[in-house]
Amino acid sequence: MPDCLAGGRAWRGFTYFGAVMTTGVPDEETPVPGQEEPPAEATVLRMLLGSQLRRLRESVGISAEKAGYEIRASRSKISRMETGRVGFKVRDIEDLLTLYGVDDDRQRDKVVALARRSREPEWWTQYHDILPDWFETYLGLESAATSIRSFENQFVPGLFQTEDYARAVTRLGHQAAPAEEIERRVGLRVKRQELLARRQPPRIWVVMDEAVLRRPIGGPPVMRAQLDRLVESARLPTVTLQVVPFARGGHAAASGSFSILRFEERDLPDVVYMEQLTSAVYLDQRADVEHYLEVVDQLSGEALTPADSVRFVERVTRDT
Repeated sequence: MPDCLAGGRAWRGFTYFGAVMTTGVPDEETPVPGQEEPPAEATVLRMLLGSQLRRLRESVGISAEKAGYEIRASRSKISRMETGRVGFKVRDIEDLLTLYGVDDDRQRDKVVALARRSREPEWWTQYHDILPDWFETYLGLESAATSIRSFENQFVPGLFQTEDYARAVTRLGHQAAPAEEIERRVGLRVKRQELLARRQPPRIWVVMDEAVLRRPIGGPPVMRAQLDRLVESARLPTVTLQVVPFARGGHAAASGSFSILRFEERDLPDVVYMEQLTSAVYLDQRADVEHYLEVVDQLSGEALTPADSVRFVERVTRDT
């Protein structure tokens, strides 16, 4: 089985947050589109700060409801803060630190400074007009992840799509959209692929159902070019690709596609991401993540080896 670990960390056996991350909640401090491109660490900084706030709250036995009341907010707002999915107001941070009994000026200054840094806008703010809130969350996680394991049963993963294939997929989901909007959505998908060329790109391990290769999205010429791109991507040193052929029968992930993202910081949990038509589900409870890790491990065992998978894609290309 291929090694998709980052920084020497195992895929199991460390601390997770204890909540299901809900979706579709607008950020009260959404960055303004058109601002300069920020450091890629903004999302992970929010997650780290949220983790610190959660530990401080739990260490003094204060409920999320009480913390929310202190900053004139709800329990769900505290949950979103502690999972790093909203921006932070400095006033709220200072009020929470006071509630949690943090009176050391140096410690307070460090936390407040982290909150200010975490508010830097991300590169995708320029696409804010076409991005739903639930997918902005995923872009932040993807940008911060050091490794991504996923299963795909319908489309080639967005990080490996050609422009023509991405355009055909986008039209399927936005049939009434004007051409300009389609091109902006394609541009966003292509922009995401820049993380593959970073100095330290994430390790990506994808298991795909054969149906992904056989579904002629965009017509034969588009599909052949896409399969060629998939082979090129599989040869990148940080990418592992496996295919589950039809001949293997059913498999453990028949219910749908998903991704598991891992981060370098030990305070951050693995996150399972599952996209739906108009929303997404984010899971970070340990039991949930462990279940999906078991499924992806089983899928990897059922799939062709990486080398055989590349040869399989090449054969499908010749048949397309």
